[in-house]
Amino acid sequence: MKLQETLELHVKAAVKALFESELESVEFQATRKEFAGDITVVVFPMLRVVKGNPAVIGEQVGQYLLDNVDLVRGFNVVKGFLNIEIDDAYYLDFFQSIKDDNTFGFVEVKEDKAVMVEYSSPNTNKPLHLGHVRNVLLGYSVAEILKASGKNVYKTQIINDRGIHICKSMLAYQKFGQGETPTKDLKGDKLVGNYYVKFDQVYKSEISELVAQGHSEEEAKKNAPLLLEAQEMLIKWEAGDEDVVALWKKMNQWVYDGFDVTYKNIGVDFDAYYYESNTYLLGKEFVAEGLKTGVFTKKADGSVWCDLTEDGLDEKIVLRSDGTAVYMTQDIGTAIQRIKDYPDVGGMVYTVGNEQDYHFKVLFLILKKLGFDWAKNLFHLSYGMVDLPSGKMKSREGTVVDADDLIQEMADTAEEISKELGKLEDYSEEEKKALYKTIGLGALKYYILKVDPKKRILFDPKESIDFQGNTGPFIQYTYARIQSILRKATTASLSDLDNANIVLHDKEKQLIKQLELFPEVIQNAAEQHSPALIANYTYDLVKDFNSFYQNVSILGADTEEEKSFRVALSKSVSQTIKNAFQVLGIEVPERM
Repeated sequence: MKLQETLELHVKAAVKALFESELESVEFQATRKEFAGDITVVVFPMLRVVKGNPAVIGEQVGQYLLDNVDLVRGFNVVKGFLNIEIDDAYYLDFFQSIKDDNTFGFVEVKEDKAVMVEYSSPNTNKPLHLGHVRNVLLGYSVAEILKASGKNVYKTQIINDRGIHICKSMLAYQKFGQGETPTKDLKGDKLVGNYYVKFDQVYKSEISELVAQGHSEEEAKKNAPLLLEAQEMLIKWEAGDEDVVALWKKMNQWVYDGFDVTYKNIGVDFDAYYYESNTYLLGKEFVAEGLKTGVFTKKADGSVWCDLTEDGLDEKIVLRSDGTAVYMTQDIGTAIQRIKDYPDVGGMVYTVGNEQDYHFKVLFLILKKLGFDWAKNLFHLSYGMVDLPSGKMKSREGTVVDADDLIQEMADTAEEISKELGKLEDYSEEEKKALYKTIGLGALKYYILKVDPKKRILFDPKESIDFQGNTGPFIQYTYARIQSILRKATTASLSDLDNANIVLHDKEKQLIKQLELFPEVIQNAAEQHSPALIANYTYDLVKDFNSFYQNVSILGADTEEEKSFRVALSKSVSQTIKNAFQVLGIEVPERM
């Protein structure tokens, strides 16, 4: 039983014995640093059932706990706050229970129902960019956190592989590609992205020509020959034209191969793939079903709508008058198909930018109205944009920060800074290269994941690779420092530490208290779908370790027993850093 739960029972017993009153609950908070104590009981809420001066009530409850509860070794009252000091034995017993547990904080799968997490979901007309990187890192990390919290998880994406934007890059390639194919130096996704940019350049010049001939800009945009050709190509694709479909398959495969390289570089994976070209018609049968049950209504022009005005939203079209599907139709069908494919899924997490907040409110509500029980367990992991010091990114203008280039830039920056620090003399070139990538990727991932998903990020690569402060490299460096200590330690077996001979230093106690929080942080992060909680917890743990390291001698301890204990404590801290970083998708180096 956790400390708080144990104390709550004892505080309730104290109030019953002292005042013959029943408390429904007890409010706790962390003890402020300027007062002695490990946990604080807030007395004011007790005044609902116990009349009197809160400071006096605090004194009485504190004395009762000191007299009757072994784990309480002292107390003090500051106004209406009862600060309780906990006996070292409690913390030492806790530490004994976790010190050999390499999966500390993680819970074995205990639920039948699985969660499906969707992330990435790119278009096949351009490579992945910085915006996708935030999406991918968030989705992957949330999936890993849910897994660590005891849930079965499937990772998936829907690939947007059809539509006018795909035809734009296809048409530009057909016209200007001259048979160019991907090479070792030009991945397929980049090659296709180049033609998407090329389309935009030619399209803009055609608009300028039409405007110069006297057309309005609006007319010019609609009637530019290149756009009309792209629209014609889309019609041919939907009609199954062999040549168009063959080109579409070839170029999409180039893109998928390119994406795979990027995903491998970032260190993420997927269990299932869905393609818009397969799913855009999926929702139609459920629209027909919803028409029968009154969830949807048909208008005079034949279009089908869902009226959500009573739910505080508006009317939403789910089928056009010509019978073609809209995005909402597709998303309804895809959600239902996923449950058919994975019957154990009881909920889904959609990692999609906050510009789609309204779309997901509508989607979840429609699925509920269609009678799907699992629809109550759908969550939109909405996140803010990533900005750069130089401003916004635009794909069609080719001003995006390419994901592969970014990963390389992070490794280069890590190399530059590591050389300045000059600590890698005995590394081979291969080891250095691997380390630069680990540090660079760790910096990128941590910088993005430490921020609440809902907030916008201004991403500064240099700032993210600082070896001081709340950064990935600072935490990685601390982990590597602990490994160095463990390599030097020649202590006896750590499995038989004798609590009776150990008196905890304040810094040791603080570290154990911080370790004790980890399982709860995992559960909270899973509940809130927030990797930021894990990232910032890890930073706090590392700060506590560094304070301990500076104030308490580990290998130079007075007794062999103290030394063994401090080495064991350091080992547990490093394992917890590793576990925390594992769910963030960040590697930790053994040496730095």
